[in-house]
Amino acid sequence: MIIKQFEYNPLAHYSYAIVSNGEMAIIDPERDPIQYYNFAKEQEAVITAVIETHPHADFISSHLQIHKETGATIYNSEKLGAEYTHQTFDEGDELNIGNARLRAINTPGHSPDSITIVAEERDKTVLFTGDTLFIGDVGRPDLREKAGNMKAKRRELAEAMYHTIQEKFKDLPDDAIVYPAHGAGSLCGKNMSDDSSSTLGNERMGNWAFQDQSKEDFINTLLDSQPFIPSYFGYDVDLNKAGAPSLRDAMAAVPFKINESVSKGIIIDVRDESKFKAHHLPGSINIQAVSENSKFETWLGAIVKPKEEFHIVVESPTDMVPVLERVCKIGYEQQLSSIVTLPYKSMVATDSLDLTDFKKNPDQYTIVDIRNASEVEEGKFFENALSYPLNTLRDTVDEIPRDKPIVVHCAGGYRSAAGSSILAKELDQDVYDLGEAVNEFK
Repeated sequence: MIIKQFEYNPLAHYSYAIVSNGEMAIIDPERDPIQYYNFAKEQEAVITAVIETHPHADFISSHLQIHKETGATIYNSEKLGAEYTHQTFDEGDELNIGNARLRAINTPGHSPDSITIVAEERDKTVLFTGDTLFIGDVGRPDLREKAGNMKAKRRELAEAMYHTIQEKFKDLPDDAIVYPAHGAGSLCGKNMSDDSSSTLGNERMGNWAFQDQSKEDFINTLLDSQPFIPSYFGYDVDLNKAGAPSLRDAMAAVPFKINESVSKGIIIDVRDESKFKAHHLPGSINIQAVSENSKFETWLGAIVKPKEEFHIVVESPTDMVPVLERVCKIGYEQQLSSIVTLPYKSMVATDSLDLTDFKKNPDQYTIVDIRNASEVEEGKFFENALSYPLNTLRDTVDEIPRDKPIVVHCAGGYRSAAGSSILAKELDQDVYDLGEAVNEFK
């Protein structure tokens, strides 16, 4: 049994391929299936199964595309309520991939429909735990109150997670390898390790969820200080339940225009902040996608709401395809009106902050801290700063005082580029981005 782990860093997502005796199964695939097809070819294996541990909230899966292109059977829990052709895979169900035996365990907690896949061949046991068991943590239980056909309250799911951890893994061996669907940086949990795998024995020793504690203590710990929920999460749950269109078809449907001016709707400029500040279309919001590791998808899906039409500005035609692929990771291509490169005129610039004056006279500015609430709780950089997290900034902009120039900061500069451009778009007011200079005030 050969296991291949694939990582998509911006969403801290892991997907997997299992190969045995010429057959291959794919678990929790991302939107682009080409990497799985290439691996199958390398292994001279036929893809016979694609398994969803649950309907994902933070990315779009390619399970339906894989089924259509390879004929592989899609397996998931009956509780998921999938709208596409599939085979139910719940506790007591098994399937064979070559010489490997795969069986399902129902492990509710992150969602009501979560399953863990136990893969066994000879003396090797591997657990694909989805968003149930992470390395050092367990999946958050608060994503399904407003999403999907099956609604569930966070406390009910937290209690279900307690029983899952207490009961569902107890008969499995300590040397079973644990492969989760996410690692550190994902919003599907709060204290995940940087490690991409572990053993069940190590998790029993080091993961807080396995420690001796009352059910009430477990629930309180799990519910406490979970990170924010981006706007797109519920949308992705529903789209994954229905099955997303083929990536090629989705990308082909998005118009691309050269030297085009856009004046209506939401304009997302993905260029580097320095280029954006030098010249951009009026009313643009700067969500940078210049780094392969930037959290572009997360912030696009946090700032732009599902079904809101928007445009994207790229630096050059060569940037169009990679940026569009990133938009497709969260299924937002369906509301993307166009991708454009900038015209040669009708541009505006962003004024730079006089950092010397700001340092001498901070009280003469309204300082807006757009970090997450949990970050602010750990400490402020400016005592008089007002907290308006970036994910809700468009909805709370009218609450911000306008009697002074506004300075926006985050923890390192990436988010403040987006936050300051949002406020500049919405307010008839001087708005400045503190940017990376925030490091001088920590």
